[in-house]
Amino acid sequence: MTPRHVKRLLLFTLTAVLLGLSIQQGFGHAWQSQYTYAFAPAAKAVPQSVPTSAKPPAPPPAAPDVPEAKPQALSKRVVEYHINVALQNDARSLYGEQTVTWTNPGKKTVSELYFHLYPNAFLNDKSTFMKESKGKLREDKATSASQGYMKLSALDTMEGESLLPRLHYVQPDDGNTDDFTLAKLKLPAPVAPGKSVSLSMSFEVKLPEVFARMGYSGSFVMVGQWFPKLAVYETAGMRGRTSEGWNIHQYHGNSEFYSDFGIYSVNIQVPESYTVAGTGFQTKAPVSTGKGDHVYQFYADDVHDFAWAASPDFVYVEDTLSGTGIPGVRIKLYLDPAHEALKDRYMHAAKSALTKYAQWYGDYPYSTLSVIVPPKGANGAGGMEYPTLVTAFAAENDNPGYSLERTVVHEIGHQYWYGMAASNEFEEAWLDEGFTSYAEDKVMESEYGVIPNLALEASYMTDPAPLKQPSWAYNSHNHYAENVYMRAKLVLVGIENQIGTRMMQKVMRTYFQKYKFKHPSSGDFQRVVEQVTKQKWHDYFNQFVYHDQMADFSIETVQVRPIEQDGKPMYESSVLVKKNGGNIGPVPLVMQFKDGTSITKEWDAQDSHIQYKVVHDSPLAWAAVDSEYRNVLDNKHINNFMLAELPETKQTRWNLSIAKLIEGLLGTLSW
Repeated sequence: MTPRHVKRLLLFTLTAVLLGLSIQQGFGHAWQSQYTYAFAPAAKAVPQSVPTSAKPPAPPPAAPDVPEAKPQALSKRVVEYHINVALQNDARSLYGEQTVTWTNPGKKTVSELYFHLYPNAFLNDKSTFMKESKGKLREDKATSASQGYMKLSALDTMEGESLLPRLHYVQPDDGNTDDFTLAKLKLPAPVAPGKSVSLSMSFEVKLPEVFARMGYSGSFVMVGQWFPKLAVYETAGMRGRTSEGWNIHQYHGNSEFYSDFGIYSVNIQVPESYTVAGTGFQTKAPVSTGKGDHVYQFYADDVHDFAWAASPDFVYVEDTLSGTGIPGVRIKLYLDPAHEALKDRYMHAAKSALTKYAQWYGDYPYSTLSVIVPPKGANGAGGMEYPTLVTAFAAENDNPGYSLERTVVHEIGHQYWYGMAASNEFEEAWLDEGFTSYAEDKVMESEYGVIPNLALEASYMTDPAPLKQPSWAYNSHNHYAENVYMRAKLVLVGIENQIGTRMMQKVMRTYFQKYKFKHPSSGDFQRVVEQVTKQKWHDYFNQFVYHDQMADFSIETVQVRPIEQDGKPMYESSVLVKKNGGNIGPVPLVMQFKDGTSITKEWDAQDSHIQYKVVHDSPLAWAAVDSEYRNVLDNKHINNFMLAELPETKQTRWNLSIAKLIEGLLGTLSW
C-alpha cells in the first residue's frame, strides 16, 4: 500500500468517526461504488510538425469480401466505411486505407465534411487534449513513449482527384492552432439532400504507449478512435436544434465521443501469432498472406464506431447466451493469461449484465459481445466501451474483488446508453455515464447483492455543476466524474424515489425504445419522464440537470422550554428546519422525546424554512430531517440531526464546525 493510499485510508476513517459522533449512528458496512470512467491525461513530448503525408510502410490487406447488410436497417446508416488496416511488425504503428461514403441526412445542400483525427491528440504537449489533461488516466500516467499521430497520405475522390490541398485543421472550441484533431474538407461539389459522396483515404497511425484508451503495451495493442472518422451532421429538431448543421468539437481532456450510425467492413492484417478481437462479427477464419501475416475480416452494421485489439497472448473463451431480448449472442472473452482462472467470473458478469439490460430496457440486436482483458501495465486501455466490444480493467491483481464484475457490468451497460441510445458525449455526457452508472448499480444489487451507499456517495458532491454542459467545461477530471457519473446517477435515483421503482423501469425502457439508434438529448429524456408519469418535471430538471443544485436540508435550531398547561408541567419543543438547495419534494422530520415516544412530520418543502412547535410531557431528545436518507441529493447529512441537550448557540456552532471539517477532509480525497 502506497503512502498516498495510507493517507486516504486515515482521512476516510477520521471522516467516518466524525460522522458517527455527529449523528449517533454510523454508515455500518458502507460500500463505496467504484466508477469506471476514462480521464484524458497529458504528457510532455517533443514537438513535431503537423502530419500531412506518409509513405506506406507496408501494403494494406486485400479488399474484403463484404457481407450483405441486414435486410431491414435499425438505424439511418448515414456513413459506410470499408477499411483495410495493417499492424506493422513492430506493433507500434498502423497503415490503413479506407473508402468512406456519407449520405446527406438533412434538407439542405452540404458543401463540406468534417473529420475527427483523434490520434493527433498525442502528437505533442500542445494539443488541446494534452493541455487540458494532467498526465494520467485514472492511475495510468503518460510515458515518454506516449506519443502518437495520424498522417494522411491520400484523400481522393472516386475519380482520382486529390483533395488533400482542400483539407484544413480547425479548432472551433478553443482556437488552439496547435491542435490537429479536427479537420474541415471543402468538397469540390456539394451534396444534395438524400445524396451521397464517397472518398478514398490512406493514412498512417503511430500508436502511443497506452495510457488513454488507445495504444500499445508490450505486444498488446488497443486500437480505438484510430481512423479518419466523420463528424455528426445533425438535422433540424435533433437534440433541440433549430437548424441543421455539423456538430463539431476537438478532442478534449474530459470528453469522449459522438458519431453517426452506419456500416463497417474492416480487414485487419496482423502477424500470424496474433489473435484479433473486433467490433461486430468475424466473417470467416483468418486468411494467411503467405508472408507471415494473417488477415481477419470483420463486419458490423447499425453501429457508430469500430474498435479492435490484438495480442499473441490472448486466451480465448466463448459461450452463447439466449433469452428474452437476446436472440442468440456469442460472448467472447479475450483474456490475459494472468486472468485465465477467472474466466467463469468474467463470463458470468457478462451474461448477467446482458440478460438484465435486455429484460429491463430492450433487445440486444447484435450477434456478438466481446470482452477484452488487457495485460498488466495496460490499464490505460481498460474500462472502456465500443460497439459490441468492451475492455475490463487490466490483469493487475490475481484476486480482484467486485471491481471485476462491476467493470464488466458497467461497460456492457454502455451498449445501451452509448451504443444504441447514442447521446452526444461531447455536450451531454451524463446521458451515457450517469445512465450506465444507474443501471450498473441495479445489476450489482440484483445479481451480486452489492448495495450502493448512496448517502456516502452524495457526500462526495462538494462541487456540483450542471449536467448539461460541454465535458471540458468542468474544472478537473474529478469534477467531471463526480458530476456526470455520480451526481447524474443520484438525479435518476431521485426521480425513482418520487415515482417508484416500477414507474422508473417504465421511464427507462420507454426512453430507450424511443431513442435507440438515434441521438437523444436531455430535453428528450425530460419529455419521456413527463409523458410516462403524466407530471411536470420542469423544476426538477431545471434545478438538478440544467443547473448545479443539490437538495440539502438541515436542522438549524432546537429549543426546549418548560411550560405549564392545565396545571400540569409540560415541555414546548421548537425545531427549525431549513432548505438549503433545490426542492426534492416532501421530506420527513422525526422528533424523538426522552420518554421514548416520537412524532413524525412531513414538510412539503415549498418554502425556504419551517418551524415546528410541539407540546409534550417529556422534553425533546433530538430531531432529524430525512433520517433514513431517502433524499439522495442531500450532500450534507451532517446537518440533518441535532441533539436537544446543548444551548442553541453551541448546538448550531458545533454542527457547522463538524460539517466544515468533514467537507474539508472529503475535499482532499481523490478517487
